[in-house]
Amino acid sequence: MTRQQTHRIAITVMTIVSAIVVIPIIMVIGYVIWMGISAVNWEFLTQAPRNGMTEGGIMPAIVGTVILTLGTAIVSMPLSIATAIYLAEYAGDNRVTRWVRLAMVNLAGIPSIVYGLFGLGAFVLFAGFGTSIIAGSLTLGIMTMPVVISTSEEAILAVPQQFRTVSLSLGASKWQTIWHQILPQALPGILTGMILGLGRAAGETAPILFTVAAFYLPQLPQSIFDQTMALPYHLYVIATQVPGMPVSIQYGTALVLLGFVLSLTLIASLVRTFMRRQREW
Repeated sequence: MTRQQTHRIAITVMTIVSAIVVIPIIMVIGYVIWMGISAVNWEFLTQAPRNGMTEGGIMPAIVGTVILTLGTAIVSMPLSIATAIYLAEYAGDNRVTRWVRLAMVNLAGIPSIVYGLFGLGAFVLFAGFGTSIIAGSLTLGIMTMPVVISTSEEAILAVPQQFRTVSLSLGASKWQTIWHQILPQALPGILTGMILGLGRAAGETAPILFTVAAFYLPQLPQSIFDQTMALPYHLYVIATQVPGMPVSIQYGTALVLLGFVLSLTLIASLVRTFMRRQREW
């Protein structure tokens, strides 16, 4: 078999595997759009549910999801980026750092319901926050930190060593080099990891089930110590707990949640593309 034949066979196999992965995803998205698009209108997006959640809209759940996503970003992003900078630029390659990186990989694979139970014990009960936005944000923030730390560290390590060498040779300090040279060049990868981590947090049900989500709460929260509705939990409730719920409302809620998460992914892709064009390498 010639090299060209091997190359063609490899391309064919990869194309088939990609189709096996992508086509079912497209079919699922298309089915959700087909079943739910009839329910999505201005009233659905801007009004509170009524009549046992079988009528009205999902506005409190949308607002709650946005609040929790922002809370997750505030909790996790500064700590995650600071940890990634320390691991990539200050910590040496020793047994401790290798154990830390191994721990992050393992934490990233823990089921989300375990984080929910941890948040219940640590923040709802021990810290005394109760079921509240702050408890949910802290839980989601801890859940997303391993992914954001790993992606941010990889982005920082991917910056060529020449940036560090030239900056230090011109008299800049270690921190000045990191702040003015390394982070701007690593920003596309850091932002991508942050947004993808927030997308995962926005679609999770188990962590908010124990820490923040309310079954039915038509009014908006007034403080970070209040409960709130959220799209993932609201979808679970109307799909399993509400008899007589119209199917179009269930799929309409799923479509809005899917659109929210896909929007974050699209934003990550656009930001990565734009920032890569601004890089100097």
